[in-house]
Amino acid sequence: MASDRPTAEPLLRKWVSWARRCRLTPFKKLGATIRDHLTGILRHFDTGLSNGQVEAFNAQIQAAKARAKGYRTDANLIAISYLLCAKLRHLPRHPWLHAPHQT
Repeated sequence: MASDRPTAEPLLRKWVSWARRCRLTPFKKLGATIRDHLTGILRHFDTGLSNGQVEAFNAQIQAAKARAKGYRTDANLIAISYLLCAKLRHLPRHPWLHAPHQT
């Protein structure tokens, strides 16, 4: 596994070359996709950025859409998305989900 761009670039190019010669169509397609996006993939090694957090937000929003079976308006979906993804800590606890502590 490569941890820097000078190591990663030749390894990726070698793999793409192998994938293009492979007899399996899915590997050929993946090799072409990686070749087309190679500069962006290698840019990760320069910046250290990834889209992992955005994908996590998307998964939360998709789960909320599935649970609700649709929202009446786009504004409602956007509001729920903000509530789910913002990780707000100052909101009060939901009264029916958290029973009060008995002393």
